[in-house]
Amino acid sequence: MQASTEVSLSEQLLEIETVFKQQQAHQYIVANTDASDRIKKLKRLKAVVIRYRDEIKTALYNDFRKHPSEADLTEVYAITTEIKHTCRHLRKWMRDEEVGTPLALKGSSSYIKYEPKGVVLIIAPWNFPVSLTLTPLISAIAAGNTAILKPSEHTPHASSILKKIIEEVFKIEEVALFRGGVATSTRLLALPFNHIFFTGSPGVGKIVMTAAAKHLASVTLELGGKSPTVVDETAIIDTAARRIAWGKYLNNGQVCIAPDHIFVHESKQELFIAKVKDYVKKFYSEDPSRESSYARMVNSKHAQRVKSYVVDAVEQGASVELGGSYKDEEDYIAPTILTNIPAQAEIMSNEIFGPVLPIVSFKDIDEVIDKINSREKPLALYIFSRSKKNIHHLIANTRAGGTCINHNLVHYFNNNLPFGGSNNSGIGKGHGEYGFKAFSNARSILKQHVPNAIELLMPPYTNFKQKLIDFTIKYF
Repeated sequence: MQASTEVSLSEQLLEIETVFKQQQAHQYIVANTDASDRIKKLKRLKAVVIRYRDEIKTALYNDFRKHPSEADLTEVYAITTEIKHTCRHLRKWMRDEEVGTPLALKGSSSYIKYEPKGVVLIIAPWNFPVSLTLTPLISAIAAGNTAILKPSEHTPHASSILKKIIEEVFKIEEVALFRGGVATSTRLLALPFNHIFFTGSPGVGKIVMTAAAKHLASVTLELGGKSPTVVDETAIIDTAARRIAWGKYLNNGQVCIAPDHIFVHESKQELFIAKVKDYVKKFYSEDPSRESSYARMVNSKHAQRVKSYVVDAVEQGASVELGGSYKDEEDYIAPTILTNIPAQAEIMSNEIFGPVLPIVSFKDIDEVIDKINSREKPLALYIFSRSKKNIHHLIANTRAGGTCINHNLVHYFNNNLPFGGSNNSGIGKGHGEYGFKAFSNARSILKQHVPNAIELLMPPYTNFKQKLIDFTIKYF
């Protein structure tokens, strides 16, 4: 639907402003579409994503060396299931929501209308560049907004295929995509969007929120942090090890909700490490560098960052239980396990976002809670336990964006659950109905049918009216 052309940066910055104005002018036409119109758009998007499925997988291999099956699971499936869920429920979400009206306002009725926020900006990250660009867009379309998308410059192949998809599905006054780096993001953030949906690091999230504040734009920030995992003495160790090994090394550890570090009860640590090693070999063979199922770091900058965490920890006395090898020329870091890590090591304070698994032993569950609560609220917290007491105690005395019990990551794929963080790990929620509401304004509407008691309490005030006011305060 759109004509794709390569332009210079200066031309692009001018085009951004032009497209933004086009979308501002067009926003009420889009806003007044009904559920059928929006569902048609979403189904068209799904059809084009499926048609470009092979190209998506090729792009992700070129950006990450991501295995096609992993691309299908984490990118394509995440998009198609979100679209199907939204199409099934959108009519219900769009209905006016009747609410009660207090007796003092008798003679009126009240309801909530979910109206689109207007022109929205979606800034996507590089770790899942296709799904984390399109899943917020699905919610934005469902809510009736126009949208501008900014994918990450760190995954150029994925950005290229995304641009093809968007231009084939949407008119530019409805949805547009701009590729580019910091200059492109800066220009976009200077515009008065009605809502900004950002996925990325807490540091950049603060920059986005500062820019949004200048226009009093609302924000949804899906950030990250160090997501802790607890494996207590009652856990089924084989199951915990298998699921954690999958969750940690998926996408080479570049997952915002990956288990960042593991607290393992001291009585189970040795067995847990042995089992994780076994599953790493089952998943990625004796030599993961030659296994096609094992992805790579997105670029040398991030590979060197993660490598420096391991070097720093080892220099301070940490033990390498598995891995610890690198191939700088291909941004390869082996699946790595560390133990005996000093508290002051960089890896214990910075989000890892790579295939390195620190393991910390514990004796008492309360010492784990104290350590979790000494840090910023995580995006996810995982608990492997068969003790209802321990599970309840951990959930009641910690805070996190989301939690899985006896699994990790999979809560992301339940479209009925809100997804997002808390404070440093995010603001607002996405997915399903929560994504629809993130891109909607809940507009309060009260309709007066016949005169109510308020009519009797208008000026001038008298003793009689004061008695009515006293009666109202006391009984209504």
